Amino acid sequence: QVQLVESGGGLVQAGGSLRLSCAASGNIFIINAMGWYRQAPGKQRELVAAIIRGGGTNYADSVKGRFTISRDNAKNTMYLQMNSLKPEDSAVYYCNINNLRGDYWGRGTQVTVSS
Repeated sequence: QVQLVESGGGLVQAGGSLRLSCAASGNIFIINAMGWYRQAPGKQRELVAAIIRGGGTNYADSVKGRFTISRDNAKNTMYLQMNSLKPEDSAVYYCNINNLRGDYWGRGTQVTVSS
């Protein structure tokens, strides 16, 4: 079992920055991919950024150049640095780990960007 706990969300003005953290614990095993997703009211959950095995990264087109995903293996923690935030970035942000046993999700952290 894997436990994921997100933190770092909050209210920020447009143009501001936030850094989300996702602390992982439990039987993580070999990770195929880990990433950040978001879900706004009335919309489907969407991938924001991911790190795949080998270290490659993927970003949604809407966040390229503004968001950066990273991980600290020693701390079992993943980060999402979000800069130049826009109101349309407002959503609940979830971290995800996919390993040989399946998908694991955190409970999410709210990000609200005011105009």
